[in-house]
Amino acid sequence: MREVAFIKQNKEKWLSFETAIFNDDFKNPDELASQYIQLINDLSYAQTYYPKSKIITYLNQLAAKAFQKIYKTKREDSNRILTFWKTEVPLIMHQYRKFVYIAFIIFTVFTSIGVISAANDGEFVRSILGDEYVNMTLENIEAGNPVAVYKSGSNWGSFIGITVNNLRVGIIAFVMGVFGGLGTVYILFKNCIMLGSFQYFFYEKNVFWESVRGIWIHGSMEIFAIVIEAAAGLILGASILFPGTYSRFTSFKEGAKTGIKIVISTFPFTFFAGFLEGFITRYSQEMPKMISVGIILVTLCCISYYYLVYPFIVKKKLKAELIPFA
Repeated sequence: MREVAFIKQNKEKWLSFETAIFNDDFKNPDELASQYIQLINDLSYAQTYYPKSKIITYLNQLAAKAFQKIYKTKREDSNRILTFWKTEVPLIMHQYRKFVYIAFIIFTVFTSIGVISAANDGEFVRSILGDEYVNMTLENIEAGNPVAVYKSGSNWGSFIGITVNNLRVGIIAFVMGVFGGLGTVYILFKNCIMLGSFQYFFYEKNVFWESVRGIWIHGSMEIFAIVIEAAAGLILGASILFPGTYSRFTSFKEGAKTGIKIVISTFPFTFFAGFLEGFITRYSQEMPKMISVGIILVTLCCISYYYLVYPFIVKKKLKAELIPFA
């Protein structure tokens, strides 16, 4: 069958399925699974006979959305909150993993710019962090505790204030994606330049290791979560710039809904990072090195596993469950 005839024969069926997926217009999960089977059969046919066709990309995207819907509507899983973090978010992260990779690349580049700028301009750190903060940090270094700033304020006050601020930064990074993703890139730029110059400042004063033991106890989850929230902003921007088969408004709504889910998924990590900063980081210099390093590694591994590894496990498991019906 010629490709044009293949598309003409199945176009209405695909569009109908796409509309049903978007509007949750399915009578029961069995109906969704049945139509999904037809879809992957069409995808397999297209991959065999039209390997360079753009229709393969379209069907792949539609199949990915169907994956999520089938898992969401499984009758045996009635715990919606558990399903959200256990299945729905990981599937979203797998589908949009390229945006996560892009966000991390941007993060690395901008942080490196902060480091290089601080290394080549003695006044750069002051221009970014302000004279008051730099002078206070110099006093703390001379006193033998480079990260003594984290001891200021009460435990609960620090925890609440820091958590609220981090949530605000993450939400802004996402919302700014409405400007075609450029707003999100700008938020990343500001925070990464600050991070890079701040860390180089400690390196220049020969207290880099001491600063790492303090800052990254909470920073592993805090910074990682901001990068994930930035990825959500990039998804929002891409939904506006590249609507694909949807109308631009429909694509925007889909991108916003996906981005919001990703941002919400970061909240537990942001709360925990705030807790660590308010209650644990202040004791980083007094605690044994093994404990501070252990906290950093465990928190980094946990959030990395959830966003970078676990999505592949969930996707593989779901695919294995569906293969017998295909």
